Amino acid sequence: MAQTSPQTTDPRVIRRVVTSAIVGATIEWYDFFLYGVVAGIVFNKLYFPSDDPVISTLLAYTTFAVGFVTRPLGGVIFGHFGDKIGRKSMLVMTLMIMGVSTFLIGLLPTYAQIGVAAPVLLLLLRVLQGIGLGGEWGGAVLMAYEYAPKEKRGFYASLPQIGLALGLFMASGVVGVLSWLCTDEQFMAWGWRVAFLLSGLMVAVGMFIRLHVKETPEFAAIKERNAETAIPFMDMLRRYPGNVLKGMGARYIDGVFFNIFGVFSITYLTGTLHITRSEALIGVMAAAIVMCFSIPIFGRMSDRMGRARMYMWGSLITGVVSFPAFWLMSTSGGNMLLIWIATIIPFGILYAMVYAPEAGLFCDLFDAKVRYTGISFVYQFSGIFASGITPIIATYLLKVNGGQPWLICAYVLFAGLVSAWCASMIGKDEKRQQAAAAAAPAMRPARS
Repeated sequence: MAQTSPQTTDPRVIRRVVTSAIVGATIEWYDFFLYGVVAGIVFNKLYFPSDDPVISTLLAYTTFAVGFVTRPLGGVIFGHFGDKIGRKSMLVMTLMIMGVSTFLIGLLPTYAQIGVAAPVLLLLLRVLQGIGLGGEWGGAVLMAYEYAPKEKRGFYASLPQIGLALGLFMASGVVGVLSWLCTDEQFMAWGWRVAFLLSGLMVAVGMFIRLHVKETPEFAAIKERNAETAIPFMDMLRRYPGNVLKGMGARYIDGVFFNIFGVFSITYLTGTLHITRSEALIGVMAAAIVMCFSIPIFGRMSDRMGRARMYMWGSLITGVVSFPAFWLMSTSGGNMLLIWIATIIPFGILYAMVYAPEAGLFCDLFDAKVRYTGISFVYQFSGIFASGITPIIATYLLKVNGGQPWLICAYVLFAGLVSAWCASMIGKDEKRQQAAAAAAPAMRPARS
């Protein structure tokens, strides 16, 4: 588990570090989720044309999933060098990789223009996005976690998680505004490209901020002692195999729930309930804004009640709430207020019970020598089955069930039960270690 370490007490330094982590994470998540928002409404038509719209959507979501498959590779690569060289330098590299690949997607010719080369190049750029984000999340979280006072690590580690909400809001918002300003023909012709080209400007801002942040005190102390491990990934597997498995299991509900409400719901609302694209995106945007406030609230609560305990209850609650949420959507009769309520409460508030304590929970599983590698691998490798294939599974389950969402809800519930059990196991391990640490002084013989 985590070890104590020297910490800075200067609040100005911590604010600068947290700001850098939030800004960088926001840009990275904007780039990554912009692809997901556009996949089911643009890429299926321009890069994967087919006579069957379901097949086109599945193909588009498959390239979306590829980004999750390559994220573990990025996590291992940047985690290795982050645990050997430093957190800061890896964060600069990941931001550049994500920004350039996203910008190039905005310039990519369509299938009608260059044939099969178009989806191939799109797939390649999606791979680069996945590698970049694979190294980004762990580094951003660690900068906040390792700078924070020990008693406030849950709160500070949750703050970079706001980057996900802001990135999703910006991705949905930019696409929503462009959808509103452009006709359907204009949006499909060039409007969607503007959203990807904006990434270049945001990366320039993010790079300026990140270059003015120093290495974390905890890792700097390891470097000073020349105590880095030779191969962090192998050391992680040797010393923390149980924590890796429990962490990946706990991550399950996070990936499933987010991609059902943040990605698939847009396709469900527009394709099945025939809501306009702008109206569907407004609900996701509103939920993302609410999430920016709920994440730090639950992050602070996790320092008081325990991260594992909060995560367990959050997993159970999010697993169950998909049933009333989709029931409200499907019986709304097109009433947008009801649809937005069914999106904002589960996604904007209840989901934060999982996502806020997650960063600190995973950081607690590893010591600083392998922490970058450990949390990156747990988060990104589990993302393949927790996140990447979820829109594909949801699309299939919706078709099998005749357009009814209940099999999808059952899938979310299953993920919640798995994650709750894994979080409870993590909590039990923590209690055993605390009990052992408390009993250790009493077992030492008194000095004469």
